[in-house]
Amino acid sequence: MSRPSAAPGAELARELAAVLRGEVRFGAAERTVYSHDASNYRHLPLGVVKPADPDDVRTALALCRRYGVPVVARGAGTSIGGQAIGPGAVVLDFRRHLGSVLEIDPQARTARVQPGTVLDDLQRAARPYGLRFGPDPSTHSRCTIGGMIGNDSCGAHSLAWGRTADNVEQLELLLADGTELTVGGRLTGAERAALREAPGRVGELHTRLQEFTERNLAVIRQGMPQLPRRTSGYPLDALLPEHGHDLARALTGTEGTCALLLGATVRLVEAPPARALVVAGYPDEGAAADAVPALLPYGPLTAEGMAADLIAALLAAGPRPPALDRLPAGECWLFLETGGATALEAYQAARRLADAVRRERSAAVALVTDPVEQRQLWAVREAGAGIVTRLPGGGEAWPGWEDSAVPPERLGDYLRDLRALLRRHGLRGVPYGHFGDGCVHLRIDFPLDRPQGAPVFREFLEQAADLAVSHGGSLSGEHGDGQARAELLPRMYPPKVIALFGEFKGIWDPENLLNPGALVDPRPLDADLRFVTSPRRPLPLALPYEQDGGSLVKAVHRCVGVAKCVDPTTGVMCPSYMATGEERHSTRGRARLLAEMLRGEAIPDGWRSAEVREALDLCLSCKGCASDCPVHVDMATYKTEFLYQHYRHRPRPLSHYSMGWLPLWLRAVALAPGPANSLVRSPAGALLKRLGGIDRRRVLPVFPPETFTHWYRRHRAAHPAPAGARPVVLWPDTFSNHLQPSVLRSAVEVLEHLGFDVRLPEGPVCCGLTWYSTGQLGTARTVLRRSLGALAATGVPADTPVVGLDPSCTATLREDLPRLLGADGRPLSERTRTFAEFIDEYASDAPLPHVRLDAVTQTHCHQHAVLGSAADRRVEARLGLHNRALDSGCCGLAGNFGFERGHFEVSEAIAERVLLPEVRAAGPDTVVLADGFSCRTQIAQLADGRRALHLAELIARELRADG
Repeated sequence: MSRPSAAPGAELARELAAVLRGEVRFGAAERTVYSHDASNYRHLPLGVVKPADPDDVRTALALCRRYGVPVVARGAGTSIGGQAIGPGAVVLDFRRHLGSVLEIDPQARTARVQPGTVLDDLQRAARPYGLRFGPDPSTHSRCTIGGMIGNDSCGAHSLAWGRTADNVEQLELLLADGTELTVGGRLTGAERAALREAPGRVGELHTRLQEFTERNLAVIRQGMPQLPRRTSGYPLDALLPEHGHDLARALTGTEGTCALLLGATVRLVEAPPARALVVAGYPDEGAAADAVPALLPYGPLTAEGMAADLIAALLAAGPRPPALDRLPAGECWLFLETGGATALEAYQAARRLADAVRRERSAAVALVTDPVEQRQLWAVREAGAGIVTRLPGGGEAWPGWEDSAVPPERLGDYLRDLRALLRRHGLRGVPYGHFGDGCVHLRIDFPLDRPQGAPVFREFLEQAADLAVSHGGSLSGEHGDGQARAELLPRMYPPKVIALFGEFKGIWDPENLLNPGALVDPRPLDADLRFVTSPRRPLPLALPYEQDGGSLVKAVHRCVGVAKCVDPTTGVMCPSYMATGEERHSTRGRARLLAEMLRGEAIPDGWRSAEVREALDLCLSCKGCASDCPVHVDMATYKTEFLYQHYRHRPRPLSHYSMGWLPLWLRAVALAPGPANSLVRSPAGALLKRLGGIDRRRVLPVFPPETFTHWYRRHRAAHPAPAGARPVVLWPDTFSNHLQPSVLRSAVEVLEHLGFDVRLPEGPVCCGLTWYSTGQLGTARTVLRRSLGALAATGVPADTPVVGLDPSCTATLREDLPRLLGADGRPLSERTRTFAEFIDEYASDAPLPHVRLDAVTQTHCHQHAVLGSAADRRVEARLGLHNRALDSGCCGLAGNFGFERGHFEVSEAIAERVLLPEVRAAGPDTVVLADGFSCRTQIAQLADGRRALHLAELIARELRADG
């Protein structure tokens, strides 16, 4: 096989682009984004292909073979061992276009899927038939069936429904040489003989595989440990006659090293209509593990273990989930789920299980039957993969010894020995996992960001491997080996078995084109680590990164690839990915690009990087990742830093001058709102949009005849505050003051009705958000300092609460103000309240009008991420409002984002995902609530004339109606 003389990357990219229907991306940005998965490793691929159909896969593989370029198959990129990346390879992203559920056969209880099918999509397709796919890893909202087959994924319910290998019916395969074949389950002797007679390469393949097995029966039988969770190495024992020469099972867990998957038929199981959850508390994880074998005969669907240090990590990462109140006394808990045809049947099974738990005197029990409470408790367990990347004390923890497994009856002793090993190395970690199967997840605070980190990493993994093997266990019980553990396989298997692994791969992929360096002839476990111990050239920073020791490198390395940001179905994070489906527009993708920029290799231009600028251009600064990401990656802050550095002493985009400086322009417009309205509605309005970098399809706002502050002066002159009324400062944010003063007027009406003396700062104020979000930090600081001066001159006590009406402005005062001004900004940050928070806290007993209406609420992103909505829900309950908060995520406008030229399509797509259909479907008498100016504007411009109200407007309206 000869390689063309010219640079293979450029020529291969040209040929692929000429013949494929899907995307071909060989640029620095895409290579960087796909150089990581959820492991500790970094491998720059040659390029990325996103095949549009199976023919694209066939063509891409053929061309890569001709050029001698290796191929790596990728699903969601959540592999923890490094299986979804490869140096100099072409990465095939199956998730982008090959994600269809092709068929559900409810009679046969099977489903036929494409390799990029997301597990949750399969579950949704099977649910109407009362069926589901059994394995359910915690990444179920984004992991793909192809990836699950590659790693032999399991999940919490493997006790009941097995591993992926137990649920595969057929695999449709494409070999590196272009051969296609379908392999199934157990075969009879006659069927094996018939396969040997198949023509061409298929018959030759089956002949060699059967001869390989017959020659090595004794080695395979004696060298493959038998335990519930063994996903290390190739599962050669599936080839044994007593196992029916099951090729589908033998290829499940081979990490894309033997064949590419074009499709699969998987078995489905009947989902119990009702479930109950027994939560058992024990003094420590060893006691919990020791208790498991006696509980397994009662047939629980799950036996998940979770220790107190995981709870501590959860509490360190954010607010306390109410579900934790249901945990019984203890320092480690087992989640034991039961199922039944009816709620009573599930409850009775749970009672029997709870009684068995109580036989251990040190155990405590809680029995949870409410489905909502069960989901909340399971959400804590599912968040573990992200939560434990930050230890309770704030240290970073990494994969490596991620999911070892031992026989369940040995688990207690193994955990005690594993804790002792950690102590000997001065390391910490948070074990949790599938105790019923003897499988333990563990992230450890290896010092990988320091020069001595790699030797510590290697020494611990070698000793941990020996420890697991000494307990009859496997290096991996769920996530496969990859680069993290494949080098350790000789510690688990004898040399003859290791040699058979190489021979098995050689039968399928003799040219070693498919994911080379994984499993067979592996790369060293301490090579290619993604952590930057000393950046090529340190870059200056403008923001403090107080949670990351002042380091942007540490901040972006918070991202560990868990990939919750590529779940397009729920939450706020990540709206741009939900609209485009492009990895570089996800929080994870942007974090990878920033990390590479700081590394200075594939992206050597530092703050001037065009690749990073392009990826961040579609970031809406919604802050959703700061709350929804398990490790709280804060891309809005990183974007502000980048824009500040990128455009420092350089011309900026037009929109930075028009909308970034909008507070100043609005103050000028307020001097003559009538002529300004005439101007923007005239043909000159189009010119203004063009000069301001505003999309032509956006409608410029109508300027009111009077600002709120002007109205307030008249109002206060005519209606002095009653003597002795408690003062409260109302923050007249720029957008409400100049564009929708009715919101602030309504707030004054409500607060005065509740008996408060409403004051305003002595002079103009602004939170500086428009400058902050466009990276104009010097101006933002100046504006905030002046605003603090105006607030100080108000003449009210220093602890007087400040009420903000717009969530983005209020969140800026709460969170970003201290970042910009340090200690000077903290007093205002601490006394700032949302409108609902103020009523809930300072007028908790005051009577409110009864609003017996239906409502839907669009929660502003910054309120979701920074402020929270608990107070809003309590105030709505006091009103008697029948409200439904939409799971709509970002509205898509996001301040200046949706107005900027080049963003309209993405802005509209984000809104059309959930928000606009919900608003259009709402009945004419249904109130649409949206406290955010951006949200109300997006609804007004795109929701066919519907108008949204601020909560203050709704309460004021009802007060006026009550008269």
